[in-house]
Amino acid sequence: MTTPTPTDVPPIDDWAKLLDGRVAVVTGGGADGIGGAISRLFAEHGALVEIVDIDGDRAERCRAAIEAGGGTARAHVADVTAEPDVARVADAVLGHHGRVDVLVNNVGDYRPLVRFDQSTPESWQRMYEVNFLHFLLVTRAFVPAMIEQRRGSIVNVHSVEGMRGYPGEPVYGAFKAASAHFTTCLAVNLGRRGIRVNGIGPDLTQTPQVDYLTGFEDATDLWPSWAPVGRLGWPEDPARVALFLASDMSSFVTGHNIPVDGGTKAGGGWFYSPTARRFVNRPKTL
Repeated sequence: MTTPTPTDVPPIDDWAKLLDGRVAVVTGGGADGIGGAISRLFAEHGALVEIVDIDGDRAERCRAAIEAGGGTARAHVADVTAEPDVARVADAVLGHHGRVDVLVNNVGDYRPLVRFDQSTPESWQRMYEVNFLHFLLVTRAFVPAMIEQRRGSIVNVHSVEGMRGYPGEPVYGAFKAASAHFTTCLAVNLGRRGIRVNGIGPDLTQTPQVDYLTGFEDATDLWPSWAPVGRLGWPEDPARVALFLASDMSSFVTGHNIPVDGGTKAGGGWFYSPTARRFVNRPKTL
């Protein structure tokens, strides 16, 4: 085997177009949250974005916004937890472009929050489908094309709750942990075939999915105490990390799950007290 040299690292010719001409599939890509932010940012950097969303109106709005800004996108209405829908989208994308360069598995939902002792097998099944099964279905549909071209980047958006103990919904946390470990294992499995696989673990991000925007607005005032960076996450935060992982800027990065959480995982349950002007692990002292 020839020893690689620094000249083998792909050059980045245009920092303003990190994904120029690359085909990027984004599931949940029409959402007014992380998925939509990823679709728009990828398009700004030259990607040919294939938006996959269960909500047709939402997907179309995102597509129209991208094209109004000079980008290129197509919209697909599909339920990524249903294998026939996934196969149909894969056929459409590969039939149109002949390849896929980037796959972002973004779909997921923590709702409904249910105490484990009150949960049901039916609710576990739905949690499984929405938070893990689609990673398997969509990835399997597109990986063969990446293997054939010996190039590709897969970005799995899961949650920081899959990287720490999560008492709010243990079943959700378990499937997010499965998604994170699938990411690591797949990266090792596919690395010699030219495919990188990484994950993003957001903490609470300011999207329509988050109840803090629909009835608990006062709780946002506590974020300077909860997050070391002192604010709630915005959809653009994980979108920028996804751009890094999808592009050649991260050509030597694979198998990693990056928390995009404002430092909450690193904080380990410590809270900043404005009165004491220090971090404490007893919220009652705040």
